Amino acid sequence: MRIGMIGLGRMGGNMVERLLRGGHEVVAYTRDQTKVAKAVEKGALGAKSVEDLVDQLPSPKIVWVMVPAGQATQDMIDHLTKLLKPGDVIIDGGNTKYKDDITRAEALKPSGIHYMDAGTSGGVWGLQVGYCLMVGCDPEIFKLVEPILKTLAPPDGYLHCGPVGSGHFVKMVHNGIEYGLMQAYAEGFEIMQASRYQLDLGRIADLWMQGSVVRSWLLELTALALKEDPALDKLAAYVEDSGEGRWTVEESIDLSVPAPVIALSLQLRFRSRQDNSFSSRMLAAMRQQFGGHAVKAVGK
Repeated sequence: MRIGMIGLGRMGGNMVERLLRGGHEVVAYTRDQTKVAKAVEKGALGAKSVEDLVDQLPSPKIVWVMVPAGQATQDMIDHLTKLLKPGDVIIDGGNTKYKDDITRAEALKPSGIHYMDAGTSGGVWGLQVGYCLMVGCDPEIFKLVEPILKTLAPPDGYLHCGPVGSGHFVKMVHNGIEYGLMQAYAEGFEIMQASRYQLDLGRIADLWMQGSVVRSWLLELTALALKEDPALDKLAAYVEDSGEGRWTVEESIDLSVPAPVIALSLQLRFRSRQDNSFSSRMLAAMRQQFGGHAVKAVGK
């Protein structure tokens, strides 16, 4: 099949290459034409503009949008809406909030343009091992695009989750779970790092990958990180969040479903961005006031 890919960043660029390896034709575009040139070197067809990309696609035209979620994605979809025709398909593979998918699909209905949300997990390793794809769309659109999904994903690595919005909903919860898993690993390894024993944390992470009930790909990546930097001295204790964890917590509130682990892991990401936070200083002050506990002055 021939597909248009808009966005050639860490994910989009690798997805283009995986599709090419699978025998598909890809028309690639991003504003940075040096990235387009690199895609062309690997076998893609380059586009100088969104209009150029659309012109190079056969009908029904399939365009995968892989740009930052939010306004950038909305602007691109608005742009494409003016260029595409009834029967064409827009796929949003970014980390969009599922309610925005529903709104967009409804807005596209009068034009006859189809919309698919494709929650995409795999990061920079997707080129090598494939992408886990969680898809929301009408069944006939899923069948149309399935050859592309099959190439991007590992065996059994893609799923039609339901109607528009369901793919990104599942991806949202996926990322919320990821927050909790990461926090549990981080806390456990810190306990071992602070213990009386001189433990080789990288080897322990490797050990736990051998049949342990806590083995996972995240643990495998943890082992790689610890081998590169055993004390993690090269990293700052600052952890960003891309939105899905917040949305998962919001959804748990709306549904009255308790999710204390995910909620707390999100809060701890916020805490990681504070240096000498006021609330921590207040805790120290209260302990000093009620118990005469020793406190540390700033800078000591």
